Amino acid sequence: MIRLIAIPNPRAGQAFIDYMASRDIDIQMMPEGEGLFALWLVDEQHQIEAEAELNTFLNNPTARQYQSASWDMAESRTARFYYPREGLIASLKQNSGPFTLSIMIVCIVAYAGLMLGFGNDVFSLLHFPATEEQQWQIWRLFTHALLHFSAMHIVFNLLWWWVLGGKIEKQCGSAKLVQLFLLTSLFSGLGQYAFEGPAFGGMSGVVYALLGYLWLMGALAPQRGLSIETAYVGFMLLWLVVGFFEPFGMAIANMAHLFGLISGCAIGVFDAKFSRAARHS
Repeated sequence: MIRLIAIPNPRAGQAFIDYMASRDIDIQMMPEGEGLFALWLVDEQHQIEAEAELNTFLNNPTARQYQSASWDMAESRTARFYYPREGLIASLKQNSGPFTLSIMIVCIVAYAGLMLGFGNDVFSLLHFPATEEQQWQIWRLFTHALLHFSAMHIVFNLLWWWVLGGKIEKQCGSAKLVQLFLLTSLFSGLGQYAFEGPAFGGMSGVVYALLGYLWLMGALAPQRGLSIETAYVGFMLLWLVVGFFEPFGMAIANMAHLFGLISGCAIGVFDAKFSRAARHS
C-alpha cells in the first residue's frame, strides 16, 4: 500500500474513494490521529493515475463527478464510514523503518536480559567506558543508549524513539537516522559521563536529540517536510527542566538529556543551512 495524503475531512476523502472505485482503483482511508485521515492506494501499479487524480480532486473537491460517484457507489458500501484497523505489528512497520525497529528490538532484548537475572553481564557489556581498558572498546560510546532499567524507562523512551526516529527514517532514510543515533548517543553519553560518571543508560539522550533535530528542521527548513508539533516540544522541554529536580526520587540522566538536545539542534541547524540538500533547495 502507498500513502497518498492525509486530510482533515473524512467525507471529502470518501468522495475521492468513491470516485476512484468507479474507475476500479481501490483507495482505503485510515485515521492517523490529531483529526487527520490518510488515504492509502492498495495497488501500486495505479500510483501515477491515483496521484494525478488526487491533484485534480484537491483543486476542486466539490466537482460534480465526485458527488455523482458517491451516489453511484452508495449501494455498494455501507452508509457509515469504514476505516480498516491495523494490527500492532503492521502499525509499527508502517510508521517506522528497519533501523528504528532494529534498535527497539535490541533494547527490548537487553532489558529482558536485565530482568531475567543477567543484569551484571548485560550492563558490563554495554555501559559507557569506565576504565582505561574500556576506553578502547569503542562500541561502549554508543551502546549505553540500549540500556534501560525499568518498565516505565523503556516504554517512555521507545515510544518517543518510534515516533521521532520513525518519522525521520521514513522521510530521510535509514542512513540519516543511523548518523543521528551514533552522533547523538556519543555526545549525550560524553556529557553525562563528564558530570555524573559512567553509571547510566537509556535512549533518552538520543530522543531529546531527535526532538531538537525535528524542531530546528521544521523552523529553519520547512520545505524538507520534517517538523514536530509545538505541544510535543513544550512537553519535552518541561520534562527536561523537571528532571533536574529528580521528582519522586527518580535517578534521571539529566546531562544526557541536555547534551542530546543540544547535539540534535546543532545537527538540525547544519542540515537546514549547510547540507547538500539545503544548498539545492
